[in-house]
Amino acid sequence: MEGGLEMESEDEAGEGGEDEGDDGEVDAWPEIDPASDTEEEGDEEDEGEDEEQDEEDEESSSSDSSSLHIFPKAKTVISSITGQPKKVYPEIEPDYDSDSSTEDAPNRVGNIPLHWYDDLPHVGYDIDGKKVLKPARGDELDKFLRTVEDPEAWTSAFDKNTQMDKPLTAEELDIIRRLERHENPDASYDPYTPTVEWFTGEGKQEIMPLSAGPEPKRRWVPSKWEKKKVMKIVRAIRQGRIVPSKPKSTAPQFYALWGDDAAAAAHAAPLPAPKPRLPTHAESYNPPAEYLPTADEKKAWEDAEPEDRERDFVPTQHPALRLVPAYDRFVQERFARQLDLYLAPRVQRVKLTRDPSALVPKLPAPSTLRPFPQHRALRFVHLDARVRALGVSPDGAWVASADERGDVCLWEVCVGREVRRWAFGSSIGALEWCPRTDVCFFVVSTEDALHFIVPPHLPPAVAVTTHDLLAPAELPPAPLGTAPAPAKWTSHSADADALLTVALPPGGGVPRCIAWHRRGDYLASVSSGEGPGGVWVHQVSRRHSQAPFKKVTGAVQCVRFHPVKPHFFVATQRYVRIYDLAEQKLLKTLLPGIRWISAMDVHPSGEHLIVGGYDRKLCWFDLGLSDKPYKVMRYHTRAIRSLAFHGTYPLFASASDDGALQLFHARVHADLMADPLIVPLKILRGHDVADGLGVLAVGWVPGKPWAVSAGADGGVVVWMH
Repeated sequence: MEGGLEMESEDEAGEGGEDEGDDGEVDAWPEIDPASDTEEEGDEEDEGEDEEQDEEDEESSSSDSSSLHIFPKAKTVISSITGQPKKVYPEIEPDYDSDSSTEDAPNRVGNIPLHWYDDLPHVGYDIDGKKVLKPARGDELDKFLRTVEDPEAWTSAFDKNTQMDKPLTAEELDIIRRLERHENPDASYDPYTPTVEWFTGEGKQEIMPLSAGPEPKRRWVPSKWEKKKVMKIVRAIRQGRIVPSKPKSTAPQFYALWGDDAAAAAHAAPLPAPKPRLPTHAESYNPPAEYLPTADEKKAWEDAEPEDRERDFVPTQHPALRLVPAYDRFVQERFARQLDLYLAPRVQRVKLTRDPSALVPKLPAPSTLRPFPQHRALRFVHLDARVRALGVSPDGAWVASADERGDVCLWEVCVGREVRRWAFGSSIGALEWCPRTDVCFFVVSTEDALHFIVPPHLPPAVAVTTHDLLAPAELPPAPLGTAPAPAKWTSHSADADALLTVALPPGGGVPRCIAWHRRGDYLASVSSGEGPGGVWVHQVSRRHSQAPFKKVTGAVQCVRFHPVKPHFFVATQRYVRIYDLAEQKLLKTLLPGIRWISAMDVHPSGEHLIVGGYDRKLCWFDLGLSDKPYKVMRYHTRAIRSLAFHGTYPLFASASDDGALQLFHARVHADLMADPLIVPLKILRGHDVADGLGVLAVGWVPGKPWAVSAGADGGVVVWMH
């Protein structure tokens, strides 16, 4: 084939001339020489030729690889440490050998906010992880001088990535100039190109439609999916799931002819406001002559009563509008119009009708909340003296009561028999039993003193333990790091009325409140005198007394210990403050809203508190809910004097000057989301009001639903179920 390219080897090219001279004759197969070498010799020669060829190939490949080797060659040196030869490669220069040597950006932080580096001396990191320091930049004066000295300074822009000015290229400057002239930034854009008439130009008229395809089948065949959709709607209408618009009822309607329709009367439409009357010709400033009254008509109008007049004004003629005086009946007419609008309101307000009984919460019947005290079982009388304090022993067998003359009586709960009487000769403010069960004694407060009294007829083991606690053979050492307290602890003989006496600092008055800690080692006393020395905390085992407050705001009324936590409740006249004795800080201040707090008690769980006042209010606090009362109760008619929770039963009682003792059922649920259930149970009346005072103290018998109350009439009553 002429002009074709033939791909042949060098041998074939050399033999091509000979083939042309042979005129197409075919060469004969060479004959085999029988005198040639053996096959083994031939094989050896072939192997030798192969080895020589392999060596030549290796040399050629090595020469080719050396010519194409892009890595630096290694040098063989003798190690100075091991003495053995080793290969050493030259160091790689990243500026020339690295793949990123042609890149201009040394900062490799990526697309991140650069204001992160505002307070740092560097602006990023390069490819080697080294910090790229910020270049030195001058102030505004240096920038101005640079623009004066360098005429091309305005052709640069600030680069945030490198924190320096970079010159702009000619293309970028051209784009900026075009944008300033409100032109297209593309230099190749021609806004004046001629319009190309694709469909109406000469020689471009459309003969066929835009699409010469066949007509689709969906244009003339009914749609299957539309049929399914329509049938689905038809089935829904037949099944009643889709209700079409109902025709208007044509049934006749009947109305009560002589009676009032209750439904129509309840929803009567409001009356429309009356429209003001339009002015007539008589009210014109220049009325016609027939509207002007004569002298007789004007005199008759003036003599008639205002309600009998046909008009409220007399038509008057004025030559010009500017001569018309002010309308003298303007205020009266506007007031009458406001009355019309007021008596015909536009909005009808329906009065809400609610049953008052539905607003009262439904509480369980008291009969379902038994047991609780219901009747008076015993009565013990102090002659001619008011009983101010009482206490019940932890085992529930004894009751100690104290009156204003200074007599303390011990009597049995079950039979009311008096066992012993102590006479102190001065007014007694408070009395409390120690809550421990392994000892048996109670504390009585007199003028600037606390007396620890041991009842008689105790079991030998309890008597020994009590004597060792109150009058030990060796006095305990004083606490380290504490100054000697002004309160003096004095032990007496077993024949004395009080086995132990604590003399408080003089001037404090009679302690009117005594509160024991649950473990029975600490007790707190509140004296009647004001100041920080009125509150004392005493430790019986160490015979140590201390005043926990350096400064007290307000007069302290009573105190209580938390049954579980190291918290201390202090009630002043209007507030209840909770202190942490371990950390010595104020935790919370409760706001009962009582003018003068008189009594307080803590629930056995420690999560609830009741506070009573002289203004007849009884407040229940949920300490985990708020610093304001959860519920405020006003059931007493006079001042509340005493409050007490039962230790085991869900009961609490309140005593008042109205001579009544009110019992409440107070159930606290373990679920924190459930509110406490507070139900009034019964009002017990068994005390007489003397000199305006009623029940002064109340307590509970441990382990039994019995209550004990003391009043101003000198009686101590035991209430049983």
